[in-house]
Parts: sequence; structure tokens; C-alpha cells
Amino acid sequence: MLDFSGEFPTCANYLMHYRGYGGSTGKPSEAALFGDALELFDQVHTQHPDIDVIGRSLGSSVATYLASQRPVAHLVLVTPFDSVQNIAARQFSLVPVKLLLLDKFESWRFAPRVTAPTTLIAADHDEIVPRESTEALRAYFRNVTIHVIAGGHNTISNNPEYVGLIRGAL
Repeated sequence: MLDFSGEFPTCANYLMHYRGYGGSTGKPSEAALFGDALELFDQVHTQHPDIDVIGRSLGSSVATYLASQRPVAHLVLVTPFDSVQNIAARQFSLVPVKLLLLDKFESWRFAPRVTAPTTLIAADHDEIVPRESTEALRAYFRNVTIHVIAGGHNTISNNPEYVGLIRGAL
């Protein structure tokens, strides 16, 4: 789990725990995660009118959906993808993934509705999200910048540039 409180001490930091992960109860379906994000935003927005949203990996899809539905100030996506369905179809080309996958996490569908300035941060050696998936998503945003930094999918946050890029985006 990301904890930015040390990096952004003057900001209120809210983290969403996904259903079924890290000791949380429930089932982590796409609809449930999207609904949870909307609910958290609506609660936080009553006290904080300007909200920046950061999503990493699967959270990048949740964050993109949220930003397409609510007035976020800035959107930062770390190791983002166009859709889980497309990644799975590339990985398992002989399996009818599009027919079997229930939760597609199609960020590309929501990206055109995002009005907030958006920053994508990709890992140069991402072993989970192929670069073409991030580039495909990039094409759907209106106001987007992309940074590719050294690291892998799970090690990108170890890069000294990582926090600085997030700070710069916000």
C-alpha cells in the first residue's frame, strides 16, 4: 500500500483499501471498486474541494473511472493500462479471454471523459503492463503527459524520480 503522508505532510491523504485485499472483507469486483471510489470521493469532497487522485496498477483504472465521474483537480496514474481484458488477451492468445473475463477494467472507455490534467508514470521494464498498453491508454486522454522511468512494475516507487514526478504533477 502506498502511504504518501511523509512525502506530502501538508496534505490530507486518503487511501482506499480494496475489498478482499489486505485484510479487507468483501469481493473485489470492478463495480464494487468503482462504487467504493465514488463513495470515498464524495465523503472527502465535503471537507476538501480540491482533490488530486493517484492510482497505481489496478488502481489506475479505478482512478480513471473516478476522474471521469467526479471533478478531480489532477490525476496521476502509475503503471497504467488500457484494459485488463486487452492485457489478458495478449498474454493468453489461445484462450477466449474476452468471453470469460467478467471484470474488464477498461480505462480507455473512461479516459476521454477526464477533464483534469493527467500524468502517466510508466516503468521502463514493466513485466506486468506492456508499454503498448500504456501508450494505447495515453491516446484517449485530452490533457496528458507521460514519464517513463527506470524500474519494474513493483519496483518503480524505488526510483528517486518517482515522488518528484508525482509532486510535479500535483
